[in-house]
Amino acid sequence: MSLTLWLLPLLASSVLSIEMTFELQEHEVQCFHETLPKDKKITLEYQVISGGHFDIDCHMLSPNSENLYKQQRKQYDTFHHKTTEAGEYTFCFSNEFSTFAHKTVYFDLDIGEDDMLPPGEDNGDGAHATALTQLESSAYAIHEALRLVVDYQNHHRLKERIGREVAEYLCTRVQNWSIGQTVLIIFVAFGQVFMLRKLFDKPAARMGAKWASNIWT
Repeated sequence: MSLTLWLLPLLASSVLSIEMTFELQEHEVQCFHETLPKDKKITLEYQVISGGHFDIDCHMLSPNSENLYKQQRKQYDTFHHKTTEAGEYTFCFSNEFSTFAHKTVYFDLDIGEDDMLPPGEDNGDGAHATALTQLESSAYAIHEALRLVVDYQNHHRLKERIGREVAEYLCTRVQNWSIGQTVLIIFVAFGQVFMLRKLFDKPAARMGAKWASNIWT
């Protein structure tokens, strides 16, 4: 019973996480909206996975259109903020500066924080956490470890996808360069054959013309 009551705040205070990967075309802006209460901690993390120079513009607006965050041509960044008013918050990603390169963007929005205190810590109002049993302490440690594992997995997947995009881009460039070199070599070879044939045909033509003039004379 004690363990069940201790785990209920853990489940109720878990962080709400919103993740998305989307395509952003050239000269395009995409905005997302989230209604948040007052005094809520939020963390916005984004990263450009592929496209162009891996850069993008990002900004966040409060419900009264106040600029909370603005960065230009960033590949990745993390923004922490505590809401000062309730309402609809807007964060936008812009690729307006790009002429022909579309981007693939990943973002993760964490809303709230885990208010669970580890054993022995004060909760801020003078009350101390109740002494936990060994099982409860293990449950808390597992909870924190799983959150860390999920975060590591997300970053590992992002790095893996970025590495794949770079490898495919390099493979395409190398392939196109190889095709160009092959075409150039074939063109040079045919040109050399043509020049050699033309070079050896000139004396024969001159001798033929001299022989014909001797016959007529």
